[in-house]
Amino acid sequence: MVKKGSAEERDLVHKLWDNNFAAMRAPASGGATKKPLPDVIAGNGKIYLAIEVKTTTKDKIYIDHPQIDALVEFSNIFGATPYLGMKFKYTKWLFLSPDILEKTRNGNYKITKDYSLEKGLELDEIIGRDRQVKF
Repeated sequence: MVKKGSAEERDLVHKLWDNNFAAMRAPASGGATKKPLPDVIAGNGKIYLAIEVKTTTKDKIYIDHPQIDALVEFSNIFGATPYLGMKFKYTKWLFLSPDILEKTRNGNYKITKDYSLEKGLELDEIIGRDRQVKF
């Protein structure tokens, strides 16, 4: 599963570069350091993104709250907008803001595929491309 996750991170980095964002995978994400680093960092001079990437073949993902806390902490220091980048089987990239994540009873987070499809933003939306009013 680790290889698959890093492949998805690389895919997201390529998509961001294709949309004129400088983007990179944080080399020490995933617990290799005590510093709060997201999986992907990107920016274009106007918009800065910090993205924690989660991929699964299942219909839900559980995430420990320290991971989300670290994403928000990094984003606040760096001046980036934090997102959880979700890639479920047979979906495109979906992005959720940490402030709309559903908490479980123990204070961690559960994200379902249906919730992500309903509430998640697409790549065009988080990079500022899809901001026009829809009728």
